[in-house]
Formats: sequence, structure tokens, C-alpha cells
Amino acid sequence: MRIAYIINSVEGGGAALPVPSIARALSEAGAEVRVFALTRRDGRALAAMEAEGLDPLVRDGGSKDHLHALRWIMREVRAWRATHLWTSLSRATSLGLLAGPALGLPVVSWQHAAFLKPWNLRLLRLLQSRAMLWVADSQTVATFAQEHIGISADRLAIWPIYAVDPAMPIARPRRDGEVLRIGSLGRLHPVKGYDVLIEALAHLRQHGFTAPVPWVLDIAGEGEERDRLQSLARAAGLSDFRLPGYVEDPKRFLASCHLYVQPSRSEGFCIAGHEAMTAGLPIIASRVGELAASVRPDTTGWLCSPQSPAALAECLRQALSHPERFPEMGRAARADMLERFSPRAFSRTGRVICERIRR
Repeated sequence: MRIAYIINSVEGGGAALPVPSIARALSEAGAEVRVFALTRRDGRALAAMEAEGLDPLVRDGGSKDHLHALRWIMREVRAWRATHLWTSLSRATSLGLLAGPALGLPVVSWQHAAFLKPWNLRLLRLLQSRAMLWVADSQTVATFAQEHIGISADRLAIWPIYAVDPAMPIARPRRDGEVLRIGSLGRLHPVKGYDVLIEALAHLRQHGFTAPVPWVLDIAGEGEERDRLQSLARAAGLSDFRLPGYVEDPKRFLASCHLYVQPSRSEGFCIAGHEAMTAGLPIIASRVGELAASVRPDTTGWLCSPQSPAALAECLRQALSHPERFPEMGRAARADMLERFSPRAFSRTGRVICERIRR
């Protein structure tokens, strides 16, 4: 099999981040894989793809010129003599589901999100029958795909998008007198709910809560919400709220934290949250996506309703009131991740899906 792996962009983070691991598993199962990206954006995912030997081909275009992108896919995929298309995220998937039948090629499509904008949802419902197989990155996303996109169970496989790195640095427990570091990794985008987090912190302050140890909050990432979030934090009087920007080494960033927070409005699998637990961090997360199944309340973290500053504030109050619990909860979180998402299980699932495609 020669799999043309079509993705939206080579932007750092998000769905582009696990592409090398996925491609490696497909290659181990006997497939040849090449990445075709519809646009570049920041290009931060390119180095890892090139290091994996994926020879990524990046289109010189934008995110709205869909007809030009479709023609580019058909031309380049035909020239590479692909036998299958593999697509990821709504734009690449929609265009791939148009290009595949036109080229006479079977299409396999990832579904990463447990929420879609109305237009994308209608389009995928219309096109979903064109894929020979859909791959959900978690049970949560599989349920969404069946109930909302209309994909039948016999055309759906589940491949958790995350494989732990056993060598990942482990967070060091906070020492007496040390500032407690709360961290988060993510795009500065409304879906990540960082405005809800600011409101929750302001809620704690307004109700007179004082943590027993001093703390700072670092949200590592870039995006359209930066100026707005900074304004909200200033208005709330949050001097310990920081936006350090994109970090080149997210694993080292996580290892420097003592507590992780993921206040998202919606998620699919959420790699960042699972990486935080692998680093041995307790986690406060919205009850969305696979996080709702992965976080064990009061054992590895805390769960709260999404878009509820009061609920998030209560989780923060409970966590910050007892930082002495963090090391034990972090060890339990790491043990869970090592058991559930081993590299061996990740590769095995990839082989099974490859065999299914061959049949």
C-alpha cells in the first residue's frame, strides 16, 4: 500500500503532532506513507515529519481556496501513484472524500473531534459514505461519529491517537518554599476555554480564597486569543497569569509543572492532557472528550462541567488547598497512562487497521 496522508497543515501541535507515530505504525505494517499538507501555517510540525522520512509535500496555498486545494490533491496524489488516501481533520477529510472516488482510490478518514461546526457536520454527513473506513481516536469520538455523522459500526475502528513515551521526563514534586506551578498546553483559541479559567480564578479571588502556597499559571501556546486573554487577566487583577508563548519542548515544560489544567469547551482525545498525566501531574479538566474517561476524580485529578467558571473554581479550590496530595495523584496518573497507552498497543492497533484495509 502507498498511503497518501492528507492533513490540513504542518502547524505545530494539534492533529499534526502524532502524524510521525501514526505513519511509523503504518510503515511497520508494510505500508509506504507520504504526507500531503494543504497549507503550511507555522510549519513547526515539519521537522518531526522529515525526521520520520515522510517526505512531506506542502502546498503553497491558504485555508479557504478549497477548489485549488482539491485540484492539487488530485494532481499530486496521482503523480505519487498512491493506492489509498488517509485524511485528517474536516477540510482535508472533505476534500479527500471528493478526490478519492474521482481517482478510483479508497479513503480512510480520521475523526478527531467530538464536536463539529454545523456546516462541517452537514458536509461530513453528506460525504461519510465515500470512506471505506473511519478511524476514531477514542471511544468518545467513535460514539459521536455514529450518533451525529451517521457512520455505521461496521465502517468504524478505534485507534487511540496517543502512545506514551516511557522516557518522558517526570515532574519533580514541589519543595517547601517553592512557588507552585500550574501549567496548560494549547492553542489560544476559544475552544480551549482559557477565558473560563480566568473567570474561575477571578471567582476564587472575589470569594476570598487564599491558597496555602504561592502559585503561578503558565499557558504555553499561541493563537488569536492572546490579546483578549491578557486583557481579561489584567481586568481580573491576575498578576500570576502568564502567556509564555509556544514552547519547543512541551515535555520539558510539563516536567517543570506541579499541576495541569485543561478547561476546554470541547475535545476529542486531547493529547496534551494525557501527556501531562504521563509526566506525573494531577489534572483539572473539563468533562469533555476522552478526558472524561481518563481522569479519575479524586485519584488522578478533578473533573468539572465545561463552560462553568464556578465549577472550575471549586476544582481549583480543592486542588490548591491540598498541594501535598499532588505527588501521589501524579504517580497514579502516570501509571494509568503507561498501562492504557503503551507503544506496543499503539502499534498493534495500527497493524490490525492496515490488515482490515487490505482485506
